[in-house]
Amino acid sequence: MIAFFVVPLMNLLARYDIQHSEHLPASGPAVVSPNHYSEIDPIVIGLAMWKRGRTPRFLAKASLFKVPVVGWILRKTGQIPVERRQRNTSDPLAAANKLTENGLAVVIYPEGTLTRDPDLWPMRGKHGAVRMALEHDVPLIPVAHWGTQAVLPRYGKRISFFPRKDISIRFGAPVDLTPFKGRPLDHATLNAATDKLMDAIAALLSELRGEPAPAERWDPSKAGQSETGRFD
Repeated sequence: MIAFFVVPLMNLLARYDIQHSEHLPASGPAVVSPNHYSEIDPIVIGLAMWKRGRTPRFLAKASLFKVPVVGWILRKTGQIPVERRQRNTSDPLAAANKLTENGLAVVIYPEGTLTRDPDLWPMRGKHGAVRMALEHDVPLIPVAHWGTQAVLPRYGKRISFFPRKDISIRFGAPVDLTPFKGRPLDHATLNAATDKLMDAIAALLSELRGEPAPAERWDPSKAGQSETGRFD
């Protein structure tokens, strides 16, 4: 029902070049991990997954569930609230775990927020995506896209409708987590697995942009930037 309204609108905004969507399993559980640099990214990734025949589920900021209409849509489509500023009795990853157990595709942005990298490359990743993939032994699918910044710049307030934009989305082969299976999911293991995921995402984005990714990923803490919310 929601796709009936969203898909035509998104098709008016842009042309989509969806590459190697066969890497996203047609059924069964999967963790999908894209890069993130515009507030409209989730809709673009959701559209790409929908065209593959998969209904995406996202971890969304809890505050969005209180916004009229938006909150209703999030609840109706089974999205998962994440409380960032305080500990809650409900664990968002535990809720997402249920979705993987039910054979659904869960989108987890490994950066946790919009990248702070000034050139929009993926920054340092967090552990949520690889932890879920390792705990449940499900495919971890890296994804990169490029072009959404032309529709809505990072922290922009106005969507650009004209001229129609071009957005490319490339799915990668599942990240090989074999070296980490059976190991304790301690900080060292999760860091190494997350680095491997971020390397895969950066490589996909490099192919889309036609230029090499930075040798070192952006680290907000080293740049004196906040981990959440606006930073400029």
